[in-house]
Amino acid sequence: MATNGYTIQNGIANGPNGTSPMNGSRRRRAKVLTLDEALPYSPFSSVVPFNSDTIPLPSIGLRSSTSIYSTPAECETGRQDLESLNREAQDSHNTSERLQKSLNDLKELLKPEGIAQFKFKTAPKNTTNLQSQTQPKISLSPFARMVYDNTAVEFTYPSTEKPLPPTKPSPKQKPRSPTQSKPKSQPSKRIASNKNAHEENSTITVQLPSSRPTEQFVTPPRPSPIRPNSKIEVVIPGLPSDFRREKYTPSKPAVQSTTPILPPPRAQLKAKEQTPQTPPQPRAQVEVNNSVQLSEPPDSAAPPSGSNPTLAVVIPDLPSTFRSEDYEVLPDSPDTPLHLSRKRKYSEIDGDDDDLFRSVDQREKADAAFRNLREYLQDIFEAEDQLQPDSIASNHIFTNTTDGMSLTIAAQTKVETLLQKIISVGRFSQAPLEDLLRLQKMCEPAVKDAESVDVKVDEGMGVSEVHAWLQQTSVAELGIKAARTSLRLMTGGREDKQLYSEDVIQSALNAFKNVTETCIIPIVEMRSSGSSAALFKLLQAEKKTVTNLLAQCRRLLSIMSNLVANIELSETVINTLEFTTSRLIFVENAHMERDSVLGIQKFDSLRVVAMDVLAQIFLSHPTLRQGIFDEILTSLEKLPVTRQSARQFKLADGGSIQLVSALLMKLIQTSASKPDDDKEKRRTKALEAFNGDGDGEEVRNGQANTERCTITSESRGGQQPVTAIQELRDVASPLLDTAIRNATWVVSYIVNRAMKSTKTGDAPYRNLLDLFVEDFITCLNSPDWPAAELLLRLFLFKMVSLAEGDKTPAPARNMALDLLGLMGAAISELNSHVRKTCSSLENGDSDLGGYLSRLAEASLEKRASATDLVSWPCGPFRTCLESLDARSSEDPQLSSAIGLFMAEWASLICTNFDLTSDDDDDHDETEKEYGRLAFKLRMMISDRGWLSREYSFDTVSLSHARLAYSLTLLHSQFCMAFSRVLAILLGSMTSEQATVRSKSLKSVNQVLDTDPTILDREPAVKYLILKCAIDPSVQVRDSALGLIGKCISLRPALEEEMISHILQRFNDGGIGVRKRAMKLSKDIYLRNSNPEVRSSIADALLHRVADLDEGVQELARQTIEEVWMSPFYQSTTSENTSAQFKLAMEEHVALMVKTVQRGAGVATVMDKVLQNMLSNDAKLGTANFRVCKALVATMFETIIDNPAGEGNEAPSARDALQILTIFAKSNAKLFTAEQIQLLQPYISNVGGGDDMLIYRSVVIIFRHVLPHLSKIHNNFLGSVRKELILAIAKMGRTILDDLVACIWIISTVLDDHLHITRLVMSSLNNISKMKNIDLKDPSKVEQVRKLTKLLMITGMCGKHCDLDPQCESFRQIFPSWKETSVSKLMTDTFAPFASPSQPEEVRKAAFDAIGMVCQSWPKNFAAANIYTAFLLVFDEKNSTLEAIIMRSFKDFLLLEEKRSEAGSEASVGAAADPQAKLGVMGGGHGDGIALGIAQRFLPHIIRIALSRQDEQGLLATEVVASIARQGLVHPKETGSSLIALETSQNPKIADIAFREHRALHEKHETILEKEYMRAVQLAYNYQQDVVNDTHGATLNPFASKLHMMMDVLKISKVKNRKKFYENLCARIEFDPAKMDMQDLPRHLDFSQFIIENMAFFDYVTVDELLVAITAMEKVVAATGTGIAHSIETEIFQISLDQPSSQIDENGQQQPVERPVNPMRLTQLAASSMMLSTLWEARTYLRRQYGLMANRKESKTKGPNKDLNKAPVRVQSVNGDKFWEEVSNTMAALDSPESMMIQCRAFVELLSVDHEIKVAAEGEDDDVEGDRLNTPDEDGEPSTPGPPGSGRGRKRKNSTTPGGRKKRARSSSVPRGRGRPKVSGKRASVDKSDDEEVAWE
Repeated sequence: MATNGYTIQNGIANGPNGTSPMNGSRRRRAKVLTLDEALPYSPFSSVVPFNSDTIPLPSIGLRSSTSIYSTPAECETGRQDLESLNREAQDSHNTSERLQKSLNDLKELLKPEGIAQFKFKTAPKNTTNLQSQTQPKISLSPFARMVYDNTAVEFTYPSTEKPLPPTKPSPKQKPRSPTQSKPKSQPSKRIASNKNAHEENSTITVQLPSSRPTEQFVTPPRPSPIRPNSKIEVVIPGLPSDFRREKYTPSKPAVQSTTPILPPPRAQLKAKEQTPQTPPQPRAQVEVNNSVQLSEPPDSAAPPSGSNPTLAVVIPDLPSTFRSEDYEVLPDSPDTPLHLSRKRKYSEIDGDDDDLFRSVDQREKADAAFRNLREYLQDIFEAEDQLQPDSIASNHIFTNTTDGMSLTIAAQTKVETLLQKIISVGRFSQAPLEDLLRLQKMCEPAVKDAESVDVKVDEGMGVSEVHAWLQQTSVAELGIKAARTSLRLMTGGREDKQLYSEDVIQSALNAFKNVTETCIIPIVEMRSSGSSAALFKLLQAEKKTVTNLLAQCRRLLSIMSNLVANIELSETVINTLEFTTSRLIFVENAHMERDSVLGIQKFDSLRVVAMDVLAQIFLSHPTLRQGIFDEILTSLEKLPVTRQSARQFKLADGGSIQLVSALLMKLIQTSASKPDDDKEKRRTKALEAFNGDGDGEEVRNGQANTERCTITSESRGGQQPVTAIQELRDVASPLLDTAIRNATWVVSYIVNRAMKSTKTGDAPYRNLLDLFVEDFITCLNSPDWPAAELLLRLFLFKMVSLAEGDKTPAPARNMALDLLGLMGAAISELNSHVRKTCSSLENGDSDLGGYLSRLAEASLEKRASATDLVSWPCGPFRTCLESLDARSSEDPQLSSAIGLFMAEWASLICTNFDLTSDDDDDHDETEKEYGRLAFKLRMMISDRGWLSREYSFDTVSLSHARLAYSLTLLHSQFCMAFSRVLAILLGSMTSEQATVRSKSLKSVNQVLDTDPTILDREPAVKYLILKCAIDPSVQVRDSALGLIGKCISLRPALEEEMISHILQRFNDGGIGVRKRAMKLSKDIYLRNSNPEVRSSIADALLHRVADLDEGVQELARQTIEEVWMSPFYQSTTSENTSAQFKLAMEEHVALMVKTVQRGAGVATVMDKVLQNMLSNDAKLGTANFRVCKALVATMFETIIDNPAGEGNEAPSARDALQILTIFAKSNAKLFTAEQIQLLQPYISNVGGGDDMLIYRSVVIIFRHVLPHLSKIHNNFLGSVRKELILAIAKMGRTILDDLVACIWIISTVLDDHLHITRLVMSSLNNISKMKNIDLKDPSKVEQVRKLTKLLMITGMCGKHCDLDPQCESFRQIFPSWKETSVSKLMTDTFAPFASPSQPEEVRKAAFDAIGMVCQSWPKNFAAANIYTAFLLVFDEKNSTLEAIIMRSFKDFLLLEEKRSEAGSEASVGAAADPQAKLGVMGGGHGDGIALGIAQRFLPHIIRIALSRQDEQGLLATEVVASIARQGLVHPKETGSSLIALETSQNPKIADIAFREHRALHEKHETILEKEYMRAVQLAYNYQQDVVNDTHGATLNPFASKLHMMMDVLKISKVKNRKKFYENLCARIEFDPAKMDMQDLPRHLDFSQFIIENMAFFDYVTVDELLVAITAMEKVVAATGTGIAHSIETEIFQISLDQPSSQIDENGQQQPVERPVNPMRLTQLAASSMMLSTLWEARTYLRRQYGLMANRKESKTKGPNKDLNKAPVRVQSVNGDKFWEEVSNTMAALDSPESMMIQCRAFVELLSVDHEIKVAAEGEDDDVEGDRLNTPDEDGEPSTPGPPGSGRGRKRKNSTTPGGRKKRARSSSVPRGRGRPKVSGKRASVDKSDDEEVAWE
């Protein structure tokens, strides 16, 4: 008998085998434990407070000392019943019903699923030696034997397992000493019957030949049946005689699978390996693993094997046909590292933490902690007993409170520290209850004070108030500290009910709420600026005090979280705690540290604790979950929407998210966690005790039914996999379904509200949606937040449904595409992260890392099986779960993550099991493995500590855990949907809605950022992007260009293919598109060295320098500078003669030549660009000058080295000189005298072809450079002049202009004008001689040709030369000439040849010569003979001569503009000083000439401009624009014409007119305002007469023809535009009675022109849009009433006075047909057409901008600020339907039948459409007054438009042509303004407005 009174059955006292313990390594015998010491090892250790029937303490003694019977009589009765059953059981033939019923009852009670499973911790054994094999003898009574034989109660006996292979000890596992090894126990007789299992151990004998080669080869293991007591022999024959070792390649002893795919890992399962069908190898090593589950220790002695039958395996010799070269040795197949996961021994489970294993030092520490607390409490109590009222002030333990004494803060701190210590060491239960209650009582006064203390913070507080407030905060701090101490007593797990006072908990919570709501929160919301700035500074000085109070509140809240988890709190406490924590979470913290008194992070730490409390309430109280979610979601509007201020929750692995994002994820994770059932069980037991045994039995049976599981072990799970899976599903599915349901509610709430708001609107949900998705993406790859994937998955499903929905509005579709792009990019980034992690782990020495990397590669290649993920040994789920479990002790937040993660794992296991195929070879083994796995996971979900107790796992690094989690994500529904997301994004690129196409491009861009391989995998991506680059929408084209740039940056090889598409966008209509294309081309230019590519880019850039937009011009100039000049800045800082530099300059020159050769206009643009670069105002002018000078030098070298351009790729002399002319025009200082002298040979011996081009280039260079040469080069200049004069007669007009200018420049430099004077005099003399010749004579053709040549030469000389100083020389030739102006002599000489009597060719030459002379000598324009000749030409309307005259006007007016510009350079002309800055020669003689030209000729010029769109029309427009710029006439004379010219189809004319119109409007807005209606009429006339299209809009896309005018009007105030719209509508109004039939078609066309323009205007504000719509409605309501009445009475002849039918001869009623006046029908039909079209425009505008039709609602809808916002177009509405309706309506005059149909439709419209009724009754006036009286920009309220009642009212009761009865009018008196209507109900929805589908 042992000391406790029980027989020792599992061993003998003296030790194993009958030996004394003294003979071996003696170990101290474990003492008998006391009750308190043994209680932690019993299943009753989890009993917690609030139990109604505490379990009585067990007593230790003899078995007879305890009894289940209350009286001896009951015991005797039971004994007799048992003896009776024994007697009946002895008789084998007895069929007693009583015996059978008792047996059945006991069998029911002993079913395994109804028996509680207790797992006791094992105590250390006394010896490590083997125990005796002697089995104890147990005798059973007959009835007991019967029960034993008919039942099977399985149990697990702790035994020593087979030793595992040696592994490295885990850092967390301490090595065990040999003395601590567990002794082998003696099996009982109960399990001795299973000894047959021992006999199944086989003895394996392998017979090998005597000859043993050194290398070994492997043969696949062949499974053989296992027979009891069998012996296996394997006979391997010897090698053949011709065997050669060198023919074979040794391999590693492993078996290679035929398919190189990762084998599915199987836990504790023989994986069936696929073996290549190869002949047997010469030598093999056979491994036979025969593992059988045993119930007794596996090392029990086996019976002798001598009697066992022998099984021989004979391997035959190699066949004679065997050839080694036919076989290949495959690499090793990666096996699952099964050694990472190990089954724990029971002695290892928490062994280090057991009291029995604690060291002496640990026990001493625990004793010290207990002693310290007792001593300090004793000191406190003694101090309290001895305390005197007058000595409390000097006491360091107690302090005064309102309700008495309380511990000081220091004493509170010390006692709480001691309490924490004793709780941590497990001795809190030994503390006397009386002491703890007394301590709790001492804390109550301070807590009461903290409940009511006034610590409210007010902005008006001053220094004194703050000082008093600080005193109050000390009281609050003491109360919070006392509350902590009181609640700490409740966290020790004691069962004493007295400690858990609801009043104490409520008081502590009230104190916390008081401090946070009145003190902490106001301080947090306080900022350093504004009304609270003064108080902010005062509190900033007391930051330490406030921070301490905040810290105390945070610690108190943390303790409350513990209480929520462990004890049952009242509903009041829970509700108050939920409200307080929710408010803390949504307090707006400061965005910057300087705006926070407490500090951003410090307050956020309090909010994190509040989040934990809320999550704990969520877990512990399922009934409150919906309310918690609703409270959070409805508070989202309080959140900041800026990313920087919103994300203040720091993640463990870096990064920040919103606190609310973390809260939502945690709550959803908590939803999938199984709550602790202890509190519910305690409540059930309390109800059982309270209600009696009957009710308690029902409750107990109910619990048993819900918790009963048939699978109680892994082996049974393998035997019954279907049941195991079902039980796992029953446990896990409700948890996961709850999480999914909660997540779906969150996602739906946020998405639904985001769809109703915009990013710029008042509601923040659209921005919050982006923030939430981005936060979840940030947490996607973190194992700590598995809810991120769930939420993203649901968001993705929601967005996919929106993106694929047919009726999804464009804003919602754009939102979906935006988020799909974000999520698609996240998936791509995850794939990229996994791929990079795999490459980094491939060469690692970790088995786990290698396995995970191989599995990841298989997953990325879509060849990993589902079994790999859920496998037990080291699958991704298991690996990640082990990491989370190991870190959960440090981070309690991970417990919720573990819950959801296990639920996801369980769901995947159930899904995979359902998908297993019966046809698989290893189907049975797979199902068994799933069954065992299901059991394990169910146990893990039900018991969070089961995994750590049952299994151990090697330490998992964070990188391995992250990779494992990433693998689970790769196989999640979220990541698996990537292909569908990409398909949606690509499909949206072809959507009908432009914004959708643009958004899809941006989303694809996001995806490409993370996964560029999509370009390789999806060829359609590139095609769709290029297609979008030519999309009609500017926004789409811009997005497409951005995406093209992204593609090129990711795949540079695409440059060659994409560059042509980019260059096409240089001429795009969108300014932003052009700019983006230029930026992209610049990047390509700098990367690409292909001359063709660079040349095409430079050409396109140069053309953009002349762009209509100034921003594009500047960008083009800047880009040219960056690509042409900046690369050579460094090289030209000093004299660089290196070959590399010269080669680079030559290549650059060749590129410039190639660029100029690409187009005719490039040279002119390049000239302007170089002038801008080399100007004094240029930022880098000096550096540009150095580069250009080096380029000029290089070009001269090219001219010398390669004059003909043959033999190499260098440019020819012709090409180089062409470029040099551009540089000469830009800056003559780039050339040197030596370089100029090299050009002289090119002006001699001029031939045709290239020689003429070279000649002209040299002349131009001379013209610009020679003025800067000094007189030291006189000989050179003289010879050049001589050559040039000789060539004058040979040259045409183009070269002659430069030639004469060059001769005059040389003459001026040499101060010798004799040669040019003689030339002019001779020419004039010859011209004068031809005055009297009849040049119309056909025989005078040669003289006409000579005269025209002389006129051109003389005119050129008059343009460039100042010959007045040589007047005496001219007087010698013309003696009758008395004046001193040679130019006057020239014009007088030319004038006779301009008369109509001269031939056309002569007149053209004469006017050309006059214009050239007048251009430099403008006073001649005022000569009577000159302007009379000009006027005669304009009267003749001779277009050729008009063009010549206008060109002269244009050149002169441009010179006048230059002259008026301060600091402008004078043109190089015939001035005394070539450097003089003169606009025209003759000084100020032309000051009044321009005004005279404008006054005389402007009407003619405007006539020409408004009559044609060709080059002559452009020339006239340029003249009008120049006159307007100089202000030569009144603005109204040119304003209307410019507005009409803006509608021209010639873009040059329209742009010039637009620029001048805008300039005039900015200067003279009030003057032009009155001209706009005249301008509209003029624009209509221009469209009708010149453009031949009276439509008011252009197609593809729809645009108003007056859109340029409206762009100018946007500069005006809102009230001016509103007045303009009203005036436009007023122009449509008419009086049918006064309308002339001849004017009717024109007015109809004009009305259509106005209506279509108004329909497609770009309205700036909602206010002016509503004004336009209201004006339209008034016109229809006012005029339409009379028109409809006239149609009814005159056309359909409907009247009340006469019947509408008559009786015919057959007695049938026939309608009365009266003749209709055709003219009247046309008149009324045309009138109805105008009004119907106007109503269509009104309806289209309402639909286009989404304006509600309910006028009453719009009257009060929205504040005034909404009216000043820009209207937003509805993307699904376009103008096609409106255009079609208008076209059909305007075709109604084609036939009488169509006119009748139109009239009938108009009457129907006015009779049915309630909107027209509303407008007619004047209700619009009220709306107008409320809506239009909004302040304009000048602060004055706008005036509502006049009511439409003056033109008649809408007849509500008119009879339509359908035969309906007419009703009497409700009133004949018009209702006054503001008078309320009598009838309250009126439908206000437009019938046509309901038919939205027709417009989409």
